[in-house]
Amino acid sequence: MRRLPEVLVIWVPLLLSAGHVVVFTAWTTWMSFTPSTLMPASGWVGLRNYTSVLATRNWKIAFDNLLLFGAGFVVLTTLVGLILAILLDQRIRGENVLRSIFLYPMAVSFVVTGTVWSWLLNPGIGIQKLMNDLGWTTFRFDWLIDRDMAIWTIVLAAIWQASGFAMALLLAGLRSVEGDLIKAAQIDGAGPARIYLRVILPALWPIVISVLVILLQFAIKTFDLVRALTGGGPGLATQLPALVVYDFMFQRGQIGRGSAAAVLMLLTLLGVLLPYAAWKYVQRRRAANA
Repeated sequence: MRRLPEVLVIWVPLLLSAGHVVVFTAWTTWMSFTPSTLMPASGWVGLRNYTSVLATRNWKIAFDNLLLFGAGFVVLTTLVGLILAILLDQRIRGENVLRSIFLYPMAVSFVVTGTVWSWLLNPGIGIQKLMNDLGWTTFRFDWLIDRDMAIWTIVLAAIWQASGFAMALLLAGLRSVEGDLIKAAQIDGAGPARIYLRVILPALWPIVISVLVILLQFAIKTFDLVRALTGGGPGLATQLPALVVYDFMFQRGQIGRGSAAAVLMLLTLLGVLLPYAAWKYVQRRRAANA
């Protein structure tokens, strides 16, 4: 009886959350096999909704954009986070203040981030206008309205939002490296650059993998940042799968196709999570048998 409050505090919210995810995932999957439009409908249409979604131009462009956005965002965010972590690892003055500044963007809503960056990148009121007013009349920074460059505005905003998170994880990893390994490398005459490349970064690899997986999840589910920053435009230049789901369900009133698109997003997410879970399981087995 003494542990009853602990059980209620931990397990009740956990079970409710798990039930919420399982029930609505099952419901969405069922809807993807029905002819539902504005309202849920019974019936069975097999894979018709999936083939319809996969055949649309919107989905093809959105998935291509996801590959480009995901690669640029994940790689560059991890790189920026690693550089910031290495700089803070030098035990510089004001480390706590700098760490708070770098982590601050994670506390900001994605909608706010998208809105602010849309102002900064707007050629009529943002960076381009500021530089033009200062006398650089030939300066151009109009990526927001450039079909070829618009996707990179999403990448820039997402890097600003998430690099502090990557930095925090990687900095914790850097601080957990055994001091004896570093001292042994120093005794052998290795300089700081070589110590990081040959000793510290290899030991950091499991944390890097975790950061990459978390960032990939964020990339696949990205919606509000794009909605606030570009709205998926210009045209379909920054359309992502989450916006396709929104379009089918709430703008076209096609619940069946929207559910199919959501399930395809879930399968893409599982394509990232399942290999990671298998890798973690193998790592634990090896550690247990060592």
